[in-house]
Amino acid sequence: MNISLKGIIPPMITPLAGEDELDVKGLERLIEFIINGRVHGVFILGTTGEGPSLSYKLRYELVEKSCKQIAKRIPVLVGITDTAFVESVKLANFAKKCGADAVVLAPPYYFHAGQEELKEYIADIVKEINLPLYLYNMPSHTKLMLEPETIQFASGLKGVCGIKDSSGDMNYFHTIKHKLRNKKDFAFFIGPEEMLAEALFAGADGGVNGGANFCPELYVNIYNAAQTGDWNKVRELHKRVIEISSSIYTVGRFGSSYLKGVKCALSLLGICNDTLAEPFHSFKSPEREKIKTNLQRLGILNN
Repeated sequence: MNISLKGIIPPMITPLAGEDELDVKGLERLIEFIINGRVHGVFILGTTGEGPSLSYKLRYELVEKSCKQIAKRIPVLVGITDTAFVESVKLANFAKKCGADAVVLAPPYYFHAGQEELKEYIADIVKEINLPLYLYNMPSHTKLMLEPETIQFASGLKGVCGIKDSSGDMNYFHTIKHKLRNKKDFAFFIGPEEMLAEALFAGADGGVNGGANFCPELYVNIYNAAQTGDWNKVRELHKRVIEISSSIYTVGRFGSSYLKGVKCALSLLGICNDTLAEPFHSFKSPEREKIKTNLQRLGILNN
């Protein structure tokens, strides 16, 4: 049941052609673009993939089409987070049937669960699925922190392979690393790309970074430099990550600016549509022009 996974795993956006329609050609181009960036896997139906905002029909279609096109060239991780336990299980088992390699689970995000309840929930779900499971700590969206003791408990369950932490709290990361210091096969992935360099230095196994949708080689190069101990190169590349973060994800006035920025960048690169799932809408002309100018300045988009 375990899977050995390290490196850069982009949380792939979901290209949309309409309210409940995949941008199929865009999806095909995006998958090939990401794979050509030498990434180590791909994570679909996560936060950046707008998983919870998509209809079940669309989620299943995305899993099926993505797995078919990727065709085992890289590992595929599927987000199964849901407020309904049975829907998480059904999607996990469908992902297995389609050829996915692992699933990713954040806490249910409506009723507030205690840590003991979360332990029971994780234990129950691993009994029902037949794929390796990665936990996903995303307290800003789920309003629940997977406490270190809960992670320690889950690491002892058959099939639980690691965690993606998007809390933005390096103290949390260090605490878990210390508690699980004897669990050599439990993987640690960092979400916020602004923390990628620091996390790799602290022993992270890789990153699940949104910018790797439109600039995959940058994040792969950071990871590779860290593996060879070239920390001067890591520092230089990290500056570029911060430039992307400060100029692409900050256009707009709302918390959705990150997602709009990533999709807008991909649209400007001619890879896929920039349609978002409701309640969000793509950037209008003024914001789009800012993204275009910034991509050109960064050398990601030709003038």
